[in-house]
Amino acid sequence: MRELRLPCNLCERVEQRFGSRFDNLEGFLTRVLVELLRDDAAQMDQAEQRLIEKRLQDLGYL
Repeated sequence: MRELRLPCNLCERVEQRFGSRFDNLEGFLTRVLVELLRDDAAQMDQAEQRLIEKRLQDLGYL
């Protein structure tokens, strides 16, 4: 585990807005970071797919 330093006003605003959906700020931040990583992986997969399709097209398969 790591400790992070975040502005108090930011933490308070997040807790007010999302406190009913998450047990604590750590739970919220964990969920957000996991989703960001998932989105990045999906974007990379799409980019790889476009690259593969381009190569297949250049080879005359598509």
